[in-house]
Amino acid sequence: MDRYAEIRKQTARVRERPLLAAPKIPNELELQARWFAGEFGRKFQTLVGELVEIVQFGFWNREAGPDFQDAAIRLAGGPILRGPIEIDLLDRNWESHGHATNPAFDDAILHVFLERSGVEFFARTSTHRNVPQIQLDLAALRDGAAVMVPLAHAGRCVAPLRNLEAERVTSVLEAAAKFRLRQKANRLRQRIEVHGRDEALFQAIAEALGYKQNRLPFTLLAQRLPLAFLRKRREDAEALLFGFAGFLDAPDLDRQRKSTRSYLRSLWDRWWKYREQFSRLVLPAKLWKTSGARPLNHPHRRLGALAVMVAEWKTFSALAGASKATPLVSFLTDLRHDFWSRHYSLAAASASSSLALIGNSRAAEILANLVYPLAVNDDREIWNDYKNLRAHLSNQAARIAAARLFAGDPRQRDFVRSLVGQQGLLQIYEDFCLRDASDCASCPLPEQLRRW
Repeated sequence: MDRYAEIRKQTARVRERPLLAAPKIPNELELQARWFAGEFGRKFQTLVGELVEIVQFGFWNREAGPDFQDAAIRLAGGPILRGPIEIDLLDRNWESHGHATNPAFDDAILHVFLERSGVEFFARTSTHRNVPQIQLDLAALRDGAAVMVPLAHAGRCVAPLRNLEAERVTSVLEAAAKFRLRQKANRLRQRIEVHGRDEALFQAIAEALGYKQNRLPFTLLAQRLPLAFLRKRREDAEALLFGFAGFLDAPDLDRQRKSTRSYLRSLWDRWWKYREQFSRLVLPAKLWKTSGARPLNHPHRRLGALAVMVAEWKTFSALAGASKATPLVSFLTDLRHDFWSRHYSLAAASASSSLALIGNSRAAEILANLVYPLAVNDDREIWNDYKNLRAHLSNQAARIAAARLFAGDPRQRDFVRSLVGQQGLLQIYEDFCLRDASDCASCPLPEQLRRW
């Protein structure tokens, strides 16, 4: 871990081939793929005549929002700008696709399109910022056979890592994972010092259930509705959670399905007596993201799971304190709810089979981000147990990091099949890939790896 921390300090220095044979007018995915491959080049002119250099093409965004994230450009010879890039077939698609009013596009640094409409058009964000635009020229394309569309470009780390023995690559990942675990432990300790052990754990559980799409509203709920407050009102706890979340704002029960109507009525009957008193603390609807996620991850279901966690807190707290993975995962994945074990959301029909409130991947997230950091703070020796955990998480950052560091390396799967390997990969991605805006040119990691 100390050695990884040392090479991490070097981040202060950090400020291919054709993919698709496109037709005369490529479809949008083909256009994006050939842009990402660099086939249109790196230097362009905006519609107002400013020079644009693409320093880093970024990474494919497989979720809601602009097509590429963490890109870097230099506009008119100025400083490097970092942010997302959106690519459309037509310039007016920025408006017709709703990007102008979608906050997910507010940080866009470039709008790329192929064809211009007959009228002058500006790409504006919801904050009324003008996004620079460039038009692509099909004449710049070379013919090429369709091969693959990579998630991210291979980085300069590929060569030194490929030349390292497997044991040495594993030692790099383990050092980064151990550093990451210590960082999480420090953050959890700070939270415990401020809020106490149970409240800190409750806030961490809420964050894990919110995942990245709804981490903020779940964190706000756990802060505005402390665990101690909810446990003193156990009969009303679930209604309080849904009421504070804004999901019980004068529901039209007549429009609901029969099973949902009964459940909502039970919540409303308990919430109404608190509603006026706590109206100022109800979360605004715009905070919640309900699209772009799997139905099992809908915030309604996650909130139902949090309510069950409140009811079962004594058992969870004891298992978390023991830091034993198997019984804790069994406890989390066996949790059930009369309504939410059969429904995806308040608007969905009843499912044909039972649905897990907390799946294996979320249980692994809770182990990695809460239980083992807690054990580190308690000075318990858990590293050997931690190393034996298999990876259940599969997120975009991990896939991008694997593509950047291990492209074409047949040993890649072996390196990231464990939770430690994946956590180490994520730490390297955050410390180096995300801090680099030079498309690897100025990143110190490749040279550090050669000397590892």
